[in-house]
Amino acid sequence: MKRWLLGSIALLATPAYAQDATLSAGDTAWMLTATALVLFMTIPGLALFYGGLVRAKNVLSVLMQCFAIAALVTVIWVIYGYSMAFSTTGMVQGEVNWYSIVGAFDKAMFSGLTRDALTYAIPESVFATFQLTFAIITVALIVGAVAERMRFSALMIFSALWVTVVYFPMAHMVWSGNGGLMWDWGVLDFAGGTVVHINAGIAALVACLVLGKRKGYPTTAMPPHNLTYTVIGASMLWVGWFGFNAGSAVAANGAAGMAMLVTQIATAAAALGWMLVEWVFHKKPSVLGVASGAVAGLVAITPASGTCGPGGALVIGFLAGVLCYFAATRLKRALKYDDSLDVFGVHAVGGIIGAILTGVFADTSLGGAGLVAGQSIGGQVFVQIKSVLVTVLYSGVLTYVILKIVGLIVPLRVNQDEETEGLDLVLHDERGYNL
Repeated sequence: MKRWLLGSIALLATPAYAQDATLSAGDTAWMLTATALVLFMTIPGLALFYGGLVRAKNVLSVLMQCFAIAALVTVIWVIYGYSMAFSTTGMVQGEVNWYSIVGAFDKAMFSGLTRDALTYAIPESVFATFQLTFAIITVALIVGAVAERMRFSALMIFSALWVTVVYFPMAHMVWSGNGGLMWDWGVLDFAGGTVVHINAGIAALVACLVLGKRKGYPTTAMPPHNLTYTVIGASMLWVGWFGFNAGSAVAANGAAGMAMLVTQIATAAAALGWMLVEWVFHKKPSVLGVASGAVAGLVAITPASGTCGPGGALVIGFLAGVLCYFAATRLKRALKYDDSLDVFGVHAVGGIIGAILTGVFADTSLGGAGLVAGQSIGGQVFVQIKSVLVTVLYSGVLTYVILKIVGLIVPLRVNQDEETEGLDLVLHDERGYNL
């Protein structure tokens, strides 16, 4: 039987553990704040980050997609999503069964969630809302890969199916507690390297391959129409990510404090890493580059934020900045896929880097909080790699199947004439700019 290091995995308590909890006003205040910060990452943070990167004729379509996904996922979360992700009914530690992969429906429609229900020392209502914001941004991340060509109706149907079939089970396997498939493996994923970033990044790659390239790509120039929006959005993501990572401690404690510190360190190191390598190869550092590097660092530190120390954060961040730069430029050109806003290059690649290196820098000899009891660095890295491979396979295969099903219901993308005119007018009968 595994024994988890206190503070490294106890981050995501479920209601089943809450009977003897006493409400902490301090923890509750922090988690209310963290929840608002994570929602702020999607609307308006991610929406502005993506909106600035597309052409002017498609800016509203991206903002609309992020906004509508926030509403759609919220409703699904209430009806059955929270239960699928965090119900512990039928789970048995060390035993693999159906409930190791997905939760039961005993908490559908928030059944049993009262004003007084607690998860650890915070209201269960706050915990449920905090986790909802993670589901929202994970689905919204995929928007960046299919921007400027996916039909809005197709995206809504895809989002509903994907969050149900892919996200909820992944969250359950990693975070639901004893009896969860990857939890029982001993995976260290503090805030969502597998659940959020690799999961969304792989789905994004599959989606852009299934939809095909934008009209004119790669011979027609498609520069960002407003990098000011993008930098503002990236800045909101940076600040909001403190809620994402430090909030995953589910308490106002030392784990939250260290998660905040290493998040800042890794983000800064990644921004500089991307900027420096771009400076070397292109002779000039770009604003888009430094912003993209920062996001890569935020992604990579996410799984490690509860277990690594400051030194580990420097290494993880810098490597993420450099390697994600090459993934978003050289690898993308070599493989000729049209991931419009580099979701795969930043989120999947950054998430993989962070997930694997979590197994290294969690070790106390390297300044971390400690590995899972009984594990060596090599053993923990093996577990981390196994979780990455399962996530890639699970997300990739099911995303492909879902897209094919959606394509039987409605067309996945607009036609070439509509794409030329722009999604803002064609799909929403509005313009982002009326001059």
